[in-house]
Amino acid sequence: MANEAVVGTIMTRRVASVAMDESLRRVRELFNSVGFHHLVVVEGGRVVGVISDRDLLRHLSPFVDRVNERAQDAATLTKRAHQVMSRPVVTCEESTPIGEAGRRMLDRRVTCLPVVDARGGCVGVVTMRDILAWSLVACAGQETSCPLPKAA
Repeated sequence: MANEAVVGTIMTRRVASVAMDESLRRVRELFNSVGFHHLVVVEGGRVVGVISDRDLLRHLSPFVDRVNERAQDAATLTKRAHQVMSRPVVTCEESTPIGEAGRRMLDRRVTCLPVVDARGGCVGVVTMRDILAWSLVACAGQETSCPLPKAA
C-alpha cells in the first residue's frame, strides 16, 4: 500500500553493536552503560546476530559477582558473543511495512529486528515495544477495535 506506515518511521537509529568475538564481560558492560535491551552483533560491517539482555542472563552463571562465586562461574564471562547470539538473524529494511515487521517477530519469536541497508549494514533497530507503541497511537480514536496479527 502506498500509505502504509514503514519501519523507518518508528525505528531507533542509535544502535549498540559488538563484534562476534567480544566477551560476555564486555557485552554485560555495554548493556549496563547504554540502557538498551538488544545489542547487534556485526562482522565485516554486516549484521550477523542479536544478543538480548535475556540471552546474556541465560548464559551467565547466577553466581557471578557473588560471595560464593567459583572459577567456573567467572568463566562464563569469557564466553564470546557468537556463542550466545540469536541466529540466523532476522532483519528488515526501513521500507518494510510495520505490520510485516511485527509478523516476522511473531513468526520467528524474536523481540527485535535489526534494520539493514542494501549491503547488510545496520542502520537501526525496531523492537516489539516500538511496534506496540505505534499500534496504540494508530488505533487511538478508532470506534472499532484495531485488528492486530494473530500469533502463528
